[in-house]
Amino acid sequence: MARKALLWSMFMGLASFSFLLIHVYGEQPQVDQFSGGHYHDQMRKMQAVKASFVRHDSIALSPSISPSPSAAQQPPVVSSSRLYHVTSYGADPTGKMDSTEAILKAISDAVQGPSEGSLIEGIQNLGGVQLSLDGGNYLISRPLRLPATGLGNFMIHGGTLRASDDFPTDGYLIDLSSSSNSKNEVNGRSSMDAQLSSSSSYNYEYITLKDLMLDSNYRGGGIAVINSLRTSIDNCYIVHFTTNGILVQSGHETYIRNSFLGQHITAGGDQGERNFSGTAITLMGNDNAVTDVVIFSAAIGIMITGQANILTGVHCYNKATGFGGTGIYLKLPGLTQTRIVNSYLDYTGIVAEDPVQLDISNCFFLGDAYIVLKSINGVANGVNIVDNMFGGSEKGIEIVQLDQSNGPFKDIKQVVIDRNNVKGMNLKATVARGSANGEGNSWVVDFNNVLLFPNLIRHVQYSLSASSSQFPNHALRNVSGNRVQIQTNLNVSASVFVTVDQSVAN
Repeated sequence: MARKALLWSMFMGLASFSFLLIHVYGEQPQVDQFSGGHYHDQMRKMQAVKASFVRHDSIALSPSISPSPSAAQQPPVVSSSRLYHVTSYGADPTGKMDSTEAILKAISDAVQGPSEGSLIEGIQNLGGVQLSLDGGNYLISRPLRLPATGLGNFMIHGGTLRASDDFPTDGYLIDLSSSSNSKNEVNGRSSMDAQLSSSSSYNYEYITLKDLMLDSNYRGGGIAVINSLRTSIDNCYIVHFTTNGILVQSGHETYIRNSFLGQHITAGGDQGERNFSGTAITLMGNDNAVTDVVIFSAAIGIMITGQANILTGVHCYNKATGFGGTGIYLKLPGLTQTRIVNSYLDYTGIVAEDPVQLDISNCFFLGDAYIVLKSINGVANGVNIVDNMFGGSEKGIEIVQLDQSNGPFKDIKQVVIDRNNVKGMNLKATVARGSANGEGNSWVVDFNNVLLFPNLIRHVQYSLSASSSQFPNHALRNVSGNRVQIQTNLNVSASVFVTVDQSVAN
């Protein structure tokens, strides 16, 4: 018994010594200077006890030392974080209760925080303030709008928004447009701030919508971006819209990336496919980009009525052309200026009205998908359709077609359709090559089955190889009706090789 008492006394003494070392000098005890396996076991136990008393974010005091009165009276540190959580405002992350008011209150508080100067003139820099949806599923009954225009550098991310059954059918779940009170003093904003808000030609700048699922519940659309600058929509999943999944109107440089859109949640072959309606993305502005986006159900995948837009890595299988669907519709006659590259048109194609400066290249068209050039005023100027792949079902469908129901194309310049890889469909081009063999003094090569525009050959190159010892004179005699006629002054046995081009400018 005396031995146990002695060991306990030694242990408590060493523990006190260890605590003194830790809290006074901030160093680990040097246990290697002692020996004995039993003692090392005791030291490990002692250190475990010690760790339970010492917090990682505070400094423990010796029991004999009391904190000074001044230290005890110091106010708590207030967090300077600019991350606002909607659940802190009472939003219901289960989606059972309406969370509209709570989320709008969180947005209002977020955008009224301190600003960091301005972005473009008239747009306050909110400094990167974020609104977090905390991974919840929120029911809303009216569009979520910012309380005022003239704001920028703001992010909404990380959750699901779902329209309630009484959500307005013409509304958008997130609406970046000017509201009726956006030009006035809102929720305590100063009159100077309101004046700054109204002085900008843009509503917002550098708004980021990221990591969101938006369910429009077949009532209206997903996101509206109106007259805004440098907006990012990234990693969003937008479904059950009846108008537009994303509407971009006016403004400048909206980037839509890594997102998925569909009126109905399907992976193709849906029995109701012929009834799909709505448009997944509408671009009614300039200089926008759609990158790595999948559109899986809608009457129209992407509608473009603004100029200088680029689409890359887009996969459209929204509604088969055979059911009246269109993958990409370019509706800006005479001023297209659009590039569609590295994209996948899956059973649904592209329609371009009076295309001017249009590039479609390095794309894959599957399931008899094709491109239509539609005449409005008969203009086709500066069009490149090159280096694409087309795969079909041997039904004789042409890869590029003309819609001249409103009148023929008559202003045709620099239209280059060439170097396309075609399997199971009929090749159409503006550059073609052909040959003819035989004996006589006239050879005709017919290009009507290949050339896109009827009765239009602007450039011809040919060679004539005669097998006889005679050296005939020869000449190009006729190019009408997309037929090339070569004639010699002698009857000879010869082969004629011809290249024609409709794309050369007058």
